[in-house]
Amino acid sequence: MSAGTAAAPRVGGDIIISMENIVKTYYIGQPNELRILHGISMSVREGEFVSIVGQSGSGKSTLMNIIGALDKPTSGRYELSGDDIGECDPDKLSEIRSNKIGFVFQTFNLIPRSNALRNVELPMLYSGASSHERSRRARALLEIVGMGDRVRHLPNELSGGQKQRVAIARAMANDPAIILADEPTGALDTRTGEMVMEIFHRLNRDEGKTIILITHNDKLAMQTQRVLTIADGLIVDEAIPDGARAPAGRAG
Repeated sequence: MSAGTAAAPRVGGDIIISMENIVKTYYIGQPNELRILHGISMSVREGEFVSIVGQSGSGKSTLMNIIGALDKPTSGRYELSGDDIGECDPDKLSEIRSNKIGFVFQTFNLIPRSNALRNVELPMLYSGASSHERSRRARALLEIVGMGDRVRHLPNELSGGQKQRVAIARAMANDPAIILADEPTGALDTRTGEMVMEIFHRLNRDEGKTIILITHNDKLAMQTQRVLTIADGLIVDEAIPDGARAPAGRAG
């Protein structure tokens, strides 16, 4: 897939993320009360590759934290795979983050003293997978992202693009339905960023993963199937790039 070409979406997914009038306010009742999200409503279907774009201060990081169950909305309703996030206790939220969402960050967040294999194994350790299963799956995932020959390398022995590929493999460790990528190419050069985006396209196309890309890069956003623009805590625009089709109902 060439840069700037929108991916063909998988067809037939049910709604996996549903947000209705999401408000997020900090310091409630204090003189410095601050409302960041002013009533976000959006939905994402299974198998979609959606981007959320916005400038610094637009509210996209706050929205990302709520989508990823890292924070709860002040008001409004957010359902993820049928779970009402606002009603979940901390243990349930931890389970959702571990098993339903894979996170990819701009800064990679790899453990410096652990090699690529161990970094990818880590989420499976927390989920209780056996040592044999952790190793088998981690190796398979590193192969998928083109890092099968770097399993014993430490993060400081890898380039930025290689680190991000390891981070993507780690995000896939517990086979989540959703990958949430926050500025995943922000620390990479253009060519390496395009290679990382191609991995996301493959995961969406071949593995059926729902991918939400948080970015300020309009060029990257236009490679996805649907672009949501956030400004001043509201979704102000929704666009389908040329060549993309919105997912239809579940195929029979």
